Amino acid sequence: MTSSATVTLNPSGQKMPLVGFGAWKVGKDTCADTIYNAIKSGYRLIDGAQDYANEKECGQGVARAIKEGIIKREDIFITSKLWNTFHAKEHVEPMLKRSLADWGLEYFDLFLIHFPIAQKYVDPAVRYPPTYVNDIEKSIAYFQNTPISETWGALEKCVEAGLVKNIGISNFNAGLIRDLLTYAKIRPAVLQIEHHPYLTQPDLIKYVQAEGIAITAYSTFGPQSFIELNHPKAKSITLVLEHPTVLKIAEETKKTPAQVILRWVTQRNIAVIPKSNNQGRLVQNLDSTDFNLTEEQISAISALDIGLRFNNPADWPTPSPIF
Repeated sequence: MTSSATVTLNPSGQKMPLVGFGAWKVGKDTCADTIYNAIKSGYRLIDGAQDYANEKECGQGVARAIKEGIIKREDIFITSKLWNTFHAKEHVEPMLKRSLADWGLEYFDLFLIHFPIAQKYVDPAVRYPPTYVNDIEKSIAYFQNTPISETWGALEKCVEAGLVKNIGISNFNAGLIRDLLTYAKIRPAVLQIEHHPYLTQPDLIKYVQAEGIAITAYSTFGPQSFIELNHPKAKSITLVLEHPTVLKIAEETKKTPAQVILRWVTQRNIAVIPKSNNQGRLVQNLDSTDFNLTEEQISAISALDIGLRFNNPADWPTPSPIF
């Protein structure tokens, strides 16, 4: 089974699947098999990043699926992200090529700026991926004054060189996006944001979609994604998938709570990238676009919004507020 629901990206016109598989927190020891199984189960969008420290393993899973004839390269949409330490123009293309080599690919379908935060360059020979915490100082690596315009210009050259088909942004607020659109020669195709019933960000979504920029939601199940990270905010609130409102709608639609939440997102033309190591849930997550919620049901889920953000750089060891 493969979901046929897609969103068309501007300006390339390429179609991106609305339901993909997110590689965040997928361990190296199981990653290759997990990605392979996701593709075999019908997933045609894999969302990765340099910071996830598993790009080689993701690539191995994709290569196996291609070798076995399950897919061709053009059948699958691969996303990666530029880490904070590689924002300087001289580092963007080399590090994009580094990621391509790790994946074993000639091009990415989408490459995002992971955060609008420029940190001091870390030589990959010293530590890769650098992660946001410096292993030596046990704190956020020093920042550097690299404007987003410089990073974006370097990414545009990567598009022109055929290394990536679409470029975009992640964790950007509306003000930064407005500024980016004033100088971008190639407009961002996608904005990836934390989006779940406890953090709906309706004004940002309305503005971005009006600008013709597609949106991908991550951490769609809210606190569920952060419990294993021992996030204090995730322990003190009802899990989205156990909320009475969600359970009621699941009963009404004869769908799982997870399918209800995913449809709440995709029915508004926003892509989702859930992950699961459970084969049953893997298939259920993919099979979440063949029904519709009523406007009342969508509104009821949206009304759960309390502005609760889990992935917030302001909470990093060296606070880096961007929202």
